[in-house]
Amino acid sequence: MYIYEESFQNRREILASDKYVSFTVTIKSADIQADANGKKIVKAGTVYPANDATAEGLILNDVDVTYGDQPAALLVEGYIYEERLPEAISAEAKPKLTEIKARKAHDA
Repeated sequence: MYIYEESFQNRREILASDKYVSFTVTIKSADIQADANGKKIVKAGTVYPANDATAEGLILNDVDVTYGDQPAALLVEGYIYEERLPEAISAEAKPKLTEIKARKAHDA
């Protein structure tokens, strides 16, 4: 009998409001660096496509592209908890993300 076991970590929600606008994008597996376990996971809150002047939005949920390209929700408008993002939004990316607004989390 084959048993597959995987442990998960709960992620903290990045959305500060249930009202938001997102679009679908395809994350290319070849563009993502594998972690120490060989997994290619794009974390929720990652600036897409890069944390620079090319920014279009934030990835809304964790996406596993280990085994190939995957669709993802791209947050383009809404309120977020900025301190919960995996990486701070760069000074170059902030002007491109004008419809994404940050607020403080109560637990921060």
